[in-house]
Amino acid sequence: MVGSERTIPDSSALTGWYKSSYSDGSQSECLEVARGHAHVPVRDSKAVTGPAVLFSLNGWTEFVTAVKKGQLPPAQ
Repeated sequence: MVGSERTIPDSSALTGWYKSSYSDGSQSECLEVARGHAHVPVRDSKAVTGPAVLFSLNGWTEFVTAVKKGQLPPAQ
């Protein structure tokens, strides 16, 4: 089910998805995260049958912390 690049080709196979609290509600750039899995799956909310990226718990925590602190470069 998990690819060598830490992705899942069809994220609809997982349960427990919820929209990120940072999503603005405009449906333009929303993330969903799924609870209850060994890794933290993240997907585009507009592509429910598309791929999901898997983060380790530590990697996800570091990513969220960097976002909250504004430590990521702006998207290009």
